[in-house]
Amino acid sequence: MKVKRNIIEIDEELCDGCGQCITTCAEGALEIVDGKAKLVSERYCDGLGACLSGCPTGALKVIQRDADDFDEEAVHEHLEELKQEEAPQEKTLACGCPSATLQTFNRPVYSQMPEEHHSQASSALRHWPVQIRLVPPTAPFLRNADLLVAADCTPIAYPAFHRDFLEGKAVMIGCPKFDDAQSYVEKFAQIFHANTIKSVTVVVMEVPCCSGLPLIVKRAMELAGKTVPMEQVVISASGDILKKQKLVA
Repeated sequence: MKVKRNIIEIDEELCDGCGQCITTCAEGALEIVDGKAKLVSERYCDGLGACLSGCPTGALKVIQRDADDFDEEAVHEHLEELKQEEAPQEKTLACGCPSATLQTFNRPVYSQMPEEHHSQASSALRHWPVQIRLVPPTAPFLRNADLLVAADCTPIAYPAFHRDFLEGKAVMIGCPKFDDAQSYVEKFAQIFHANTIKSVTVVVMEVPCCSGLPLIVKRAMELAGKTVPMEQVVISASGDILKKQKLVA
């Protein structure tokens, strides 16, 4: 049934596909299609505009027009479908894919090695897997961990990534532009709920689409009812640290 009400409108000329709006829409009414934010269904949009705060380009606004009425029951079914779509893939990966087999490694600590051996330092990675979608919330290396959440371009851009960021931390990497932001929120919420995370460092690139990653982590903390000290580090495309910022005190 069409009614005149508030509903979101997206200016595709301004939208850069960063995906931040998706993390702030609790109803799952938005998705990224061909690099642009799209309204999945009018029925899923409550018209309150929570997604506006997550848009860095001003591509979103709330307007009043004739639209399908908001359907809370349909939203619930939609969110359950999203969970079901994600679950079979995670189950398959966990059971049959070697890339999801949990492993831990004993590594020499770089900062405790003699200086003459620094050039020969091995990887600081102490566990496997590292992809956000593959790490189970109950992984033993997440217990009492200092968590490093990194956009997957950052280890390529920043040459001292292992030494300056990874050592002593549990790491999870992913891309907020190409992956499912809402599933990230749910995964991190489960992690914060199931573990005592001591701190979070989020390392992102300077590009706008990367800025959604710290918002994903903050939203997950809110859902889990946790407050964890968090620092954001921004890396330039040329491999320099542009900014360090405390986000959660």
